[in-house]
Amino acid sequence: MPKAGLTELNAVVAVSRHKSFRKAAAELGMSPSALSHAIATLEARMGVRLFNRTTRSVSLSEAGQRFLSRVQPALREISEAMESVNELRDSPTGTLRFNTSEGAAQQILTPILLEFLERYPSMRVEVVTDGKLVDIVAGGYDAGFRLSDAVPQDMVRVPCGPPQRFVVVGAPAYFRRHPKPTTPHELTEHDCVRYRFGSGAYYHWEFEKRGQALSVEVTGRLSLDNANLMREVALQGRGLAYVTEWAVKADLAAGRLVRVLEDWTPPFPGLCLYYPSHRLVPAGLRAFIGVVREVAAKSKRGG
Repeated sequence: MPKAGLTELNAVVAVSRHKSFRKAAAELGMSPSALSHAIATLEARMGVRLFNRTTRSVSLSEAGQRFLSRVQPALREISEAMESVNELRDSPTGTLRFNTSEGAAQQILTPILLEFLERYPSMRVEVVTDGKLVDIVAGGYDAGFRLSDAVPQDMVRVPCGPPQRFVVVGAPAYFRRHPKPTTPHELTEHDCVRYRFGSGAYYHWEFEKRGQALSVEVTGRLSLDNANLMREVALQGRGLAYVTEWAVKADLAAGRLVRVLEDWTPPFPGLCLYYPSHRLVPAGLRAFIGVVREVAAKSKRGG
């Protein structure tokens, strides 16, 4: 029987991880039809079905599970062998895949990602934004960017910038019609733009003052799952929004938005790069970490 190539083996791993031919194809830089053909060719060559497919789901068959249990460690060994050679190059090469939130991606794009690509022209970067925290190992990512408090404890954290804070903001027009709240409890009397998680649950606005923590289930007629849209609603004077200070910094400076309850929103640890502690750190990611630390140090100095 002809031997399977690395493309076919990596295709099996990617499809098993994503449980989707479309998502696996995007990771591998292939078309879904080419990926499906590679899997079908391998299955025909082996004489077994590796995946159970329906119109709605993809899952490993018993043969696929056995095959993957042997193939995955071997592919990891091959990847590490190739990476050991990559370390001898003057400049690293390859692709880094990051998972992050949309807001974090906006913050790191110019100071970190573009600087990295400028310094290392042989490297490529893929960024996937996701509203929810995902398992970066299961998702096939090299690392992720999130607020430090949201990162799992078993990950290595590399701070990316200064502390951040959430702010409650509204437009001057809104406050001409409504009194400014002086305590978080008064928010229940206002039209607040609520944040809705993918699970359907609503985020409770969190506050703290002199060690007293509060979680307020605000009321409002509009619910969104995107901070940029929440900012836009606030700018239109249609309600209060609870967003990061970074997202509305220019609006506050220009007077388009007004901050309230400032003494109830203390700063907290900001963004960090995180990656698995148990994995070999490839040369490209090590170079990226160097850029992250350099940018973070520059930010701390205020330069």
